[in-house]
Formats: sequence, C-alpha cells, structure tokens
Amino acid sequence: MSHREQFRRAALASNLPDDEVSRFLGHLRLSIRLGGLAGSDGGAPVGRFGGSPRLPVEGDRQSDGFSHLPFIFSLDCAALPRVDGFDLPVDGSLLFFLDHEQDHEAPRTRSRQYARVVHIPAGTETAVAAPSNPELVGEQYDVSATLVASLPDGLTTDEEDMTLFQQQLARELRSDMPHLDELCALADELWPSSEGLPSGYLGGYPDDEVIRAIAERIINGREREKIRERTLQRADWRSLVREEQRRVTNEWTSLATFLLDADLYFGRFSIRHDDLAAGRLDKALSLTRFTE
Repeated sequence: MSHREQFRRAALASNLPDDEVSRFLGHLRLSIRLGGLAGSDGGAPVGRFGGSPRLPVEGDRQSDGFSHLPFIFSLDCAALPRVDGFDLPVDGSLLFFLDHEQDHEAPRTRSRQYARVVHIPAGTETAVAAPSNPELVGEQYDVSATLVASLPDGLTTDEEDMTLFQQQLARELRSDMPHLDELCALADELWPSSEGLPSGYLGGYPDDEVIRAIAERIINGREREKIRERTLQRADWRSLVREEQRRVTNEWTSLATFLLDADLYFGRFSIRHDDLAAGRLDKALSLTRFTE
C-alpha cells in the first residue's frame, strides 16, 4: 500500500472530508530519517556516515578541480524504504561528497563545484579509496531509516517566524482545507518524528531559504537583460520571486540534509523531481548553511 493510500484510508476512517484529503495529499511528502547507530531505530543498516568511500576500481576520484572532495556518507539504495514521488535509484550505492566550508563561501552560481552526488550501479567493482588527507576522514558509523511526514515550511513554522511567502502559502492552504490541523496531526501520527538527533534526512521539502535561493537564481537567468537595464522594479522583483518560489516548491525536492563539523554547518542538496527520476544526479544543487 502506498503512503497516499494509507493516509486516505486513515483520514476517511476519521471522517475527514474526502475533497480536503485529496488536496492535502497534494502537499504531503515523506522523508527518510537517517538515525543513529545501526539498529537504534529498530531497523537494519541502510548506509554509513564517515570513513572512506568505496569507489569504482576504474574511475576518477570526485574533486573540485584542485583536490579530492571530502566523503560524507553512502547509502544502499536497495535497503532504503520506497517513497511515493521520491525516485531514488532502486539499487546500487548513492555517495555524497561535500567540502562544506568552500561550498558555504562559494557564489551560488558555483553550487556544484564543491559538492557531488554519485550513483554507483549494482555489480560495479569497487575498492576502498585511500584518503588524500586522513585528518579529514570522519568517524564511521552505520545508520538505519524510518519514515517521517514532511510538509511545506509554512505549515511547520511558528507564525512570527514565517516569511511573507510562507504566510501567503499557509493562508491559502487553510482556506482550502478547514480541517488542516486535523490532517497534519494525522500525518504526524502515521509517520511520527523519532526521538534523538538524526544524522540526516532524505527527501521532503527544501527549506524556505533554499527555495528562495533557487527561485532567485532562475529569475536572474531569465530576467538578465531587465536587471542589467535596471527596469525591473522592487515590487516586480518581489512578485516574480514569490511566483517562482511556488513553482520551485512543487518542482523541487530536498535530496539530502545533514549536519557537519560539530553541527556548525548544515549540508543541503536539492534536485528537481524530473532530474532525480531520470538519474541526472549531476543536476543536484548544494547550498551549505553556517548555523551560527
């Protein structure tokens, strides 16, 4: 049974209106929570953080053009739970590389230079890659996976902390769904957040800062001439950004988020749904955030 079918059955059994359930399902996503040491969440290991990566015997190391990129974690795609609308590879390994300090400092136009997501197909001959700098190799530990509900930031953020876009989205959703609070509570009951600090998340919504950054990047490319000629007024810019944020929210998904360097940095990979489904992982964007 898909998570959509599971939610619909539970919602209708709770006498929630069918039309609202259908609208809510258009916004509900599930994230894969990567938690703790192996088995700490009651499941088998699905991947590991730290250590050195297993890379194809015949292949180049991931680099930023000057040095090897630090390895963050790897996943066994066949061991991960399947999530509706989040089309990770069905087998093989998924590896994440990120130089978080360089990525944080780099202009957003170079958001792929210091970050890489690599899929190694099942059956590929691999070997553990010797680290170029042993001091940068993180502690190795296994992670297990659980599913948690994911909703747009406007529904999970305190009102006083919302951006204008989040406020507008929340108003629209509450207008369309008078039973929104009950629907959100049911989603959290079916896929609750686990206790303890997670190692990371796969899937769900990019956070609002990422959505806005992607929207502005798209607009800057599309409206370059108007911006150069200074004919784009501030009100027009804000309107364009809000319109583009809405499209980005629907078309993009968070690929992975995780904390790094004693929780000082927040790694964030995002990708279009279409690119993920087609295996175009080189299209993933990274926007690392400094947390202090």
